[in-house]
Amino acid sequence: MHVYLRGLTMGLAYVAPIGAQNLFVIQSAMGPSRRRAFLTALIVTFFDVTLALACFFGIGALMERFPLLASLILLAGSLVVIWIGVGLLRSKAAPEGGSAAVKPWGRVIADACVVTWFNPQAIIDGTMLLGAFRATLTAGEAPLFILGSASASCLWFFGLTAVLSVFRGKLNDRILLWINRVCGCVIIFYGLKLLWSFLSRFMG
Repeated sequence: MHVYLRGLTMGLAYVAPIGAQNLFVIQSAMGPSRRRAFLTALIVTFFDVTLALACFFGIGALMERFPLLASLILLAGSLVVIWIGVGLLRSKAAPEGGSAAVKPWGRVIADACVVTWFNPQAIIDGTMLLGAFRATLTAGEAPLFILGSASASCLWFFGLTAVLSVFRGKLNDRILLWINRVCGCVIIFYGLKLLWSFLSRFMG
């Protein structure tokens, strides 16, 4: 059980800091439909868990071996993340629902995939963090540890959605509009950082 708890606490520490995924979930939870918000949280959790599994089993090594692949992912990821942020800035909070509430499910899935899997820094950081822990585990302990990490993703994203959904009714449209703007600006900032990382590869 202690190995599972180690994975759980490490997973919470890794996923809790505000990032593109959290902002995506926050913006979705501000919509009027709790069912849609929780389904969105489920989609984000799925991509987060699959990324954790990939990092745990060494996808970062693949990116290190093929620098061109890493660069292409970095460029594509930066542009799409910026595009998502611009979409949030242009969205309007209305009683019938914010931008996330009217997105087709294909768009929601694609955006959730982008904010999770098209972030090379998250892949590299996840690989280093999970890889470091994996080096200390026996073959029998590894499944319990990664299960704990996956549980952390579920607890965090569903907990965040639940809390925000409760308070969503107490927020007026002006506040929701500013939440969209703040989330959009932060996501654009992340995208620009990714784009700068891509450009730095060729400027150094």
